[in-house]
Amino acid sequence: MEAIGPLPTNYARAIELIDEAHAQDPRTTEGKNGSLPFELDYAQKMTRWLASRSPDASPILQLACRAQHFRRWEIPRSSYPMTRPGYLTWRAKLKSQAAAQVAQLLASPAIQPPISPDDIDRVAALIRKENLKGDDETQVLEDVACLVFLDDQFDDFEKKPEIDEEKIVGILKKTWVKMSPEGQALALQMQFSDRAKLLIQKALES
Repeated sequence: MEAIGPLPTNYARAIELIDEAHAQDPRTTEGKNGSLPFELDYAQKMTRWLASRSPDASPILQLACRAQHFRRWEIPRSSYPMTRPGYLTWRAKLKSQAAAQVAQLLASPAIQPPISPDDIDRVAALIRKENLKGDDETQVLEDVACLVFLDDQFDDFEKKPEIDEEKIVGILKKTWVKMSPEGQALALQMQFSDRAKLLIQKALES
């Protein structure tokens, strides 16, 4: 994968604080170097895929990508009805809370020199995915989230017993249309399992 250039000192400090919060996630996942807090692992993958999708990403976009799932474990999916409206309400709440919490973190006196209020507002707007189809950076953030899902989470997701083939194909179709042509091109270069390849082919052909 590509690499992103070094951040200004204050933005690098913001990344450190974001990762400190991610490290509090009680859930864990197994990575190449052992067990990691789930959201810390996810955030690092977001940055790696951002480097491939947009190696010249702005410091603001880098912060938004790193913080997209900020303290997500605080609002479990089970706290909302297990219906489509319940899911959409849950997702909206996640974005709203993450944006507010990250904005508060970025205003911390521990970050020097201070990040400007305009930049903080911009990071929060990106986390909320505002103007998805009309804002290039928001689209890049959406691409990166979809790429992480396809690369790292899809195989486990489609094995869940409550998700049949028709549903997973529908999810893949929705994921695909949310991505830009550049994001789709990166997705097609991934190494998928045979099962995933079959499902993706069905989604693209239907």
